[in-house]
Amino acid sequence: MIAPIAWGSTYFVTRQFLPADIPLWGAVLRALPAGLLLFIVRPRMPRGAWWWRAPVLGALNMGAFFVLVYLAAQLLPTSIASMIMATSPIVMMLFAWLLVSERLRVLSLVGAVVGVAGVVLMLIGGAASVDPWGVVAAVAAMTMASFGYTLAKRWGGDVDAISLSSWQLIAGGVLLVPFALVWEGAPPALDAPAIAAFAYVGVVATAIAFVAWFSALRRLDAGAVGLIGLLNPVTGVLLGTLVAGEALSANQAGGMALVLVGIVVGQPVAARVLDARRRPSDAAAPASTPNPTTPPLRRELATASRGT
Repeated sequence: MIAPIAWGSTYFVTRQFLPADIPLWGAVLRALPAGLLLFIVRPRMPRGAWWWRAPVLGALNMGAFFVLVYLAAQLLPTSIASMIMATSPIVMMLFAWLLVSERLRVLSLVGAVVGVAGVVLMLIGGAASVDPWGVVAAVAAMTMASFGYTLAKRWGGDVDAISLSSWQLIAGGVLLVPFALVWEGAPPALDAPAIAAFAYVGVVATAIAFVAWFSALRRLDAGAVGLIGLLNPVTGVLLGTLVAGEALSANQAGGMALVLVGIVVGQPVAARVLDARRRPSDAAAPASTPNPTTPPLRRELATASRGT
């Protein structure tokens, strides 16, 4: 839950304190310092195949993803962009089925549908102009990240979450530097609020959040982790209410409730509880109706065996 809650807070921080015209440098300044910080915490170099895996995952999960999310946020209303990104649990389940052979569970799919419906109810509003390129950016970001997270789950079994996050962030940031220099020029001059905002986004919403996210992917099904990601738009709405003074509507409250129900229903523990209720306990029957003749029978069989 740490990761989507931290990511949900970046909408407010980005809009309030960060410059709006530097998507490439914004992604670099978010990814590269966070990756270097994690590398200081866990100074471990990639080995073998990780020299090419890290750039691939860094481009999918960090570099290009950050840029596409920024473009989607600039070109689309927040509600539309969030609703498109909210479909990621279903896409992650499909990728996990294809790439890591995770079984498609009915309850997980039901939870994903309920959660997405909750996001739609929470964010849908009046008519607003929709930029087709913004939709393309949002769909590309959602698909790219879902694929990248599933690949990280498949490849990252022998790598700790700190190193896995560090390598991806550093690779993603380095890959973006030449593009930022060509299209946006020199790094931007930042004032004190922007520096503080980048520090928060880099440390909390990137370094800590991705370590938590990849730790969860090691221990849970990809679909279950993707469902927990629906807390991202919930956090954005709550911050708008608590910090920005926006009113919380009945639709938003009902949508949040649906999101929470979907997250709970889609977790593996829900399937285990349901199976336990359907299946009678195997241990209960012998305990309630003991067979007093069993010990003598065993003694007789043992005696006969010795005699034979």
